[in-house]
Amino acid sequence: MKATHCFAAGLALAAGLAWGQEWRPGSEDWASLPEVKRTRLQLYLTPGQAYARVQKDGGKVLFLDIRTRAEAMYVGMATPVDALVPYVEHQEIMTEWDDRRGLYRLEANAEFAQEVERRLRAKGLGKADPVILLCRSGDRSAKAADFLQLHGFSQVYSVAEGFEGDLGKDGPAAGRRAVNGWKNAGLPWSYKLDKAKMYFPSH
Repeated sequence: MKATHCFAAGLALAAGLAWGQEWRPGSEDWASLPEVKRTRLQLYLTPGQAYARVQKDGGKVLFLDIRTRAEAMYVGMATPVDALVPYVEHQEIMTEWDDRRGLYRLEANAEFAQEVERRLRAKGLGKADPVILLCRSGDRSAKAADFLQLHGFSQVYSVAEGFEGDLGKDGPAAGRRAVNGWKNAGLPWSYKLDKAKMYFPSH
């Protein structure tokens, strides 16, 4: 991937990774999907739909967790995913702070598209086959879906609620990711990681 593409991905991330609005669990009202969760391809799945699709057609679809390695390690990971392929990553030594987002700065993963393609080939699939992306709350997966579409992938689905879900706005769930998402739907996940599914940079 060209450096300019990596830089563009970083800019898109900075512009688009705003906090998602609350999205009802299991909602399929995609016309009302918050802008930050929308993709050019307009292909979306609920966590339940993603799980059902993978259970039914697992050999014909690539299911990816695109969160950072730290998120997978400390927050857990959906057990049916084929691999962890981060769309963005923290710096190896986290020294720079993002004041706007209130966390250590994230950088575009320069190997993202090529690693997705490598994982597809390992399953005997190609860019025209379905790819399902899962991030924390559906914001990053939307940006990653657009990125892959620009690189020739034609069936990229975003799990709109993500793994942890959106932040609650009111009541006991206020400020916590307890309103929707893969984990809150009771779908299978674990803190135990499979090394074969993990991402290891090539450089």
